[in-house]
Amino acid sequence: MTEPSTPSSPAPDTQTSATPATQPATQTRVQNPLTLIMTLKSPEDFEQLNAQLRHFQGLPPEQNPLNQALTATGMVHFARFVFLENNTKLGVFTAYDGSLDRYVNAFVDKVGQVFDLLLSHMADAPPLPVEQHRQEFLAYIQAHDVPVVEPFYSAYPTLTVLDILSNSGS
Repeated sequence: MTEPSTPSSPAPDTQTSATPATQPATQTRVQNPLTLIMTLKSPEDFEQLNAQLRHFQGLPPEQNPLNQALTATGMVHFARFVFLENNTKLGVFTAYDGSLDRYVNAFVDKVGQVFDLLLSHMADAPPLPVEQHRQEFLAYIQAHDVPVVEPFYSAYPTLTVLDILSNSGS
């Protein structure tokens, strides 16, 4: 599979890690992980948030604002929500292309109100609405992002979502 370079591809992050002999020791990685772990305010907040997320996730993809934003950004490889620690925390797990700042701003632009809704249930949420407090929201995400144990594995570390879609004929 070739690895096209497109003008819409974000600037890569260079990562150096121990790799098998078949791969170069230094590779350019465009994909980045986010492991966002947030603490819920209360059991009642879990119930409300769980109902709200199930509502969004139960909508057809073309009506789901989260799916629409994920697709529209053209930078998200996958995303999922997981309740953790006996429903006291919410985990958001994604892999995205480019910088965290670009990723966060794209979602604030597309679904800022959805983040306001989610964050209203968090114990230590940043000021809302996120659209008016972008830097605080970014700082909150950075503070709650659990770093991965490197190296972050990807079958296609130098391909963006747009590259993969282009190569797949989608």
